[in-house]
Amino acid sequence: MRATRPEADTRQPAAPQPGETSVQPIIQAFFDINTGTMTYVVYEKAGSATAIIDPVLDFDPKAARTSTRSADAVVAFVREQRLTVAWILETHAHADHLSAAPYLKRTLGGKIGIGESIRTVQGVFKKIFDLEPEFQLDGSQFDHLFSDGERFMIGEIEASALYVPGHTPADMAYHIGDAVFVGDTLFLPDVGTARCDFPGGNARTLYRSIQRLLALDPDTRLFVCHDYPPETRAPRCETTVREQREHNIHVGGGKTEDEFVAMREARDATLGMPTLILPAIQVNIRAGRFPEAARNGTTYLKIPLNAL
Repeated sequence: MRATRPEADTRQPAAPQPGETSVQPIIQAFFDINTGTMTYVVYEKAGSATAIIDPVLDFDPKAARTSTRSADAVVAFVREQRLTVAWILETHAHADHLSAAPYLKRTLGGKIGIGESIRTVQGVFKKIFDLEPEFQLDGSQFDHLFSDGERFMIGEIEASALYVPGHTPADMAYHIGDAVFVGDTLFLPDVGTARCDFPGGNARTLYRSIQRLLALDPDTRLFVCHDYPPETRAPRCETTVREQREHNIHVGGGKTEDEFVAMREARDATLGMPTLILPAIQVNIRAGRFPEAARNGTTYLKIPLNAL
């Protein structure tokens, strides 16, 4: 089964701090084993509004064929809980999977949102892929561009956007109730942190973004975008600020910025490119939409040689 529900802590969270919303979200995770990606459905209760975060469109790189099996599992859950989709949120333009945001918008409704610095990423990759002249670099492919600290609502749940660049120039985390969806800044403590060697990435910037997250209340729940678990455990999606501060193998235990940068740059130099980076990026900077079909009715993606 391609979309599974990993282990998550569904216990009642601690009482909110002064100034926080009293409404805390229910969080349902779906794990795509092929890309190691977590998709989240975040809501107050059955029949309420919801946000879907980082949805996956299945893609077979050998046949260049797409399917909606993972997204359909999300659709089924949303309908089962009688939820109304307010937002489809992207933490960044992913390099490891194609986004199912347009499919979910057509099927369930909602607005597709991402951080406003997606414009920078679009500018970089328009040149790499030599995209059509009419491709706009203003983020207009998305329904909403979030600025750092911007507040928004998911029904009765208050949320805010946190700018956390470093993995890419456009990463955004979403603070929803007592939970933060951290995208590719942090992984589970035994896996570490995201790479920084994509165009526009920067290890020093990532360290500072991570420190912003680790400065939150230690009981804050953190939900990762990916898990690449060791053989000794099943995939997980949830950790806490306290657990990351104490045990993250890359930044925990008081590691300094210089220590992190040296480790991250050395490690990144050994990594190959993600399998789906070339198809994924040119789709995801379009908010998950494909380029216009050619005269023969077929849609094509570009494979730039020796560009990455």
